[in-house]
Amino acid sequence: MVTLSICMIVKNEEAVLERCLESIRGLWDELVVVDTGSTDATVAIAQRYTSQVFHYPWQDDFAAARNFSFTQAHMDYCMWIDADDLLLPKDREELLHLKETLDPSVDLVMMPYHTAFDANGSPTFSYERERWLRRDRQFRWQGAVHEAIPPSGKILHVGAAITHHKVGTGDPDRNLRILEGLLRQKGSLEPRQQYYYGRELLAHGQWIRAAQVLQDFLQQGQGWVENNLDACLVLSKCYQQLGQEERSLHALLHALTYTRPRGEVCCALGDHFMNRGQYEDAIFWYGTALHCPRPQTGAFVQEDCYGYRPALLLCVCYDRLGQRERAREYNELAGQFRPQDPSVLYNRNYFAQQAGHQGEDTPEEEVPQDTHNR
Repeated sequence: MVTLSICMIVKNEEAVLERCLESIRGLWDELVVVDTGSTDATVAIAQRYTSQVFHYPWQDDFAAARNFSFTQAHMDYCMWIDADDLLLPKDREELLHLKETLDPSVDLVMMPYHTAFDANGSPTFSYERERWLRRDRQFRWQGAVHEAIPPSGKILHVGAAITHHKVGTGDPDRNLRILEGLLRQKGSLEPRQQYYYGRELLAHGQWIRAAQVLQDFLQQGQGWVENNLDACLVLSKCYQQLGQEERSLHALLHALTYTRPRGEVCCALGDHFMNRGQYEDAIFWYGTALHCPRPQTGAFVQEDCYGYRPALLLCVCYDRLGQRERAREYNELAGQFRPQDPSVLYNRNYFAQQAGHQGEDTPEEEVPQDTHNR
């Protein structure tokens, strides 16, 4: 059996730290907690679980703090987790089994990271992260924010996921502040940081600046393909906000130059044409999304773009073309992904009324609902 050091960096996490530690209790052979300046009960909570609580002065650099946490570890593998993450019981059991069976020649274990959920708790947004790292390989984090370790060596992909359940809003300006500080200090950003800088600018409503940053990022041609793809999606949103629809479309089409079509890109292209009443063109792209394989490459994955969402919007498009039987069929397909979804249930009543059966008193001119503009 391999041994495991769980390494955490924390600050003012009294609301969630105990929840996290209870969810991973029994998994670690060593628990390392690095506090970066808490003023609440975080340190006292951590000390109930481990004597290895260290203090590290915050330097606006997540990679530096995580690297410090790894230097305090002594077991075969290091696993990182944040205080507002947790392991669901089924995932905990899978990781306990992994400890018993892992081939010690594996250098790095990749695990899904679930960060957004629907009303039933099913993940709607996820991506793979490097999670267990063999200590003697001396992996090091890179990036002051959105830090990462470039995967290398013998890599194992597993299904056990880390679940992210944030409590409170935190500091929404922190990452932008750090990135702009780096930009002032160094005069430029590394490609991955530049990509995230564009995302942060969009989130703060700075659409013109975000578009400039992302255009520069893409033109430099030094980004990881998954960052390039997402940069195209984010750039398209910037141009939408600026009312530059042709540029928005071109950004989406540019995403197709990097790899095979992805569900997220195809759904965005479908949205572009549906919003203009070009339903047959929209049908082409939603239909393509419906048949896109879900990527297994560490990409940001909007789960609904690989089933529920294109099916529901195909229902809408076919209804607007007067092809109600096909529309009904796609609504039922959407229901296979989300059986109790309010839009799916609404649409069933709508189609029942159209067929002359008893249903909700829906005006005849109404069409099926979708979630696109909510």
